[in-house]
Amino acid sequence: MRSWAWAVVLLVLQGGIAMADTTDVWDQVEHKYADANGVKIHYAALGQGPLVVMVHGFPDFWYTWRKQMRALADAGYRAAAVDLRGYNLSDKPKGVENYAMPLLVGDIAAVVKAEQVERAAIVGHDWGGSVAWNVAMRRPDITRLLIICNLPHPAGIAREIATNPQQKKNSEYAFNFQKPDAHKVISLERLTQWVTDPAVRPRYLQAFQQSDVEGMLNYYKANYPKPDAPPPPENFTFPKVKVPVLMIHGLEDQALLPGALNGTWQWVEKDLTIVTVPGANHFVQQDAPELVSNTMVDWLSRRRQ
Repeated sequence: MRSWAWAVVLLVLQGGIAMADTTDVWDQVEHKYADANGVKIHYAALGQGPLVVMVHGFPDFWYTWRKQMRALADAGYRAAAVDLRGYNLSDKPKGVENYAMPLLVGDIAAVVKAEQVERAAIVGHDWGGSVAWNVAMRRPDITRLLIICNLPHPAGIAREIATNPQQKKNSEYAFNFQKPDAHKVISLERLTQWVTDPAVRPRYLQAFQQSDVEGMLNYYKANYPKPDAPPPPENFTFPKVKVPVLMIHGLEDQALLPGALNGTWQWVEKDLTIVTVPGANHFVQQDAPELVSNTMVDWLSRRRQ
């Protein structure tokens, strides 16, 4: 038998390369940090090519994008999945004021800068989606394309909370998170219950144990509409997003009802693609990973520069 064949047999017997799971990015990513005005922001990176910055929501961490990171890397992109401040390996500053949206936008800008590129495609889910919308609106200079998963435009959410009784009822959990001591009654184990893959749930528990629950809830206290907030005034305008936008929305989401998608075209200047996913819940990137990954890669590749 040739020497290379013996090498392959030896690797199999030792549980080496031939036995490894090449689809899971957990042990394959680079762990890096960006400096956002003294706040250390952790992110995991995979692949080489045009930069795609991916931002998770609540309760989550960078690993939520594992399937999409693999697909993007295989398609010739560099996927950088962020831990938001307050979460996992990123810094956890105290005080509601340290979770105001301009600072969250600055965190993503710091990641783009750390990667030594001028612009990136920005991807966000849930609170990460809110941050991504705001990056596109406030920092068009660093935004090449925008992808949003289950987070309607902030204007659409504010409108629905103020005018749609069902959405206001379904937002009760978020209003409760705004109460001063809400973090004291949060169970870390319960925060992992949405994770459908039991094999990865321990990783989520570890990430949440390394997080600051009060910091997690400060996103709601600093940025979420209040229960008695009026709808945005007719003359109130958001800066229009100046890049193409892809929105993917799981229709079973009860936290953010799809009615908030209506009118999104008012707040974007370029082409808007909305993909709705029947049967998928709030965490669409995990409920329908292949559809989300394939849609992202196809949409990005058609706009590759």
